[in-house]
Amino acid sequence: MTDRPATVRPDRRAEIANGLARVRTRIADACAAAGRDRAEVTMIAVTKTYPAGDVVALAGLGVTDVGENRDQEAAPKAAEVAAAGVTARWHFIGQLQRNKARSVVRYADVVHSVDSVRLARALDAAATTGRDRALEALVQVSIDGDPARGGALPDSADPDRGLEQVAEAIAGAAGLRLAGLMAVAPLGWEPERAFARLAEVAQGFRTRHPEATALSAGMSGDLEQAIAYGATHVRVGSALLGMRPTLR
Repeated sequence: MTDRPATVRPDRRAEIANGLARVRTRIADACAAAGRDRAEVTMIAVTKTYPAGDVVALAGLGVTDVGENRDQEAAPKAAEVAAAGVTARWHFIGQLQRNKARSVVRYADVVHSVDSVRLARALDAAATTGRDRALEALVQVSIDGDPARGGALPDSADPDRGLEQVAEAIAGAAGLRLAGLMAVAPLGWEPERAFARLAEVAQGFRTRHPEATALSAGMSGDLEQAIAYGATHVRVGSALLGMRPTLR
């Protein structure tokens, strides 16, 4: 973090406003096509690799749900944004190591990527001592069931990585609140196939956890398909903020 306040150039603010208008139109059109209320879908602006000034600009445009993938970048950025007098709702959406739990709970409002009982317990311990309110947590689902990749495993009794085992660990934790599910479409899968599978998992999950209604799915390239299959949160980076190498 620098000692200078987070700022943004007027031309960059205009660029972000144009990107935001396009993404909002896409979300509204996708909701209309799916017969859904636009208010059901929250856009999370993924600001990984983008400067704190972009977060400040987004807040000025009415976007305060912000997603980050790496604690090393997110922690100082959150502090810089707060120093600028801006209140954001921070979503941690990347793979999370247990030794980063204590740092993440200090600024994040929601963690989307809880995929093991051990991580849930680490977050619970950190949240219980490091926060004055419960941390919202989503279980990351492995859509293709590959244990080598991130995500809890549906239809598995694995004591650490089984979907229901992770959900129960969150639901029973004093420092956490089970909010729902998150997933990323696996490489090589068509979005419709991936999100159809996720919708099946979510349907069963909600019968067991009716309060956990959030479904975080879809990014810049596939948000329409995710909304068609019930996503309540879409995570948008490049379509909103542009490709990082083009920024000055």
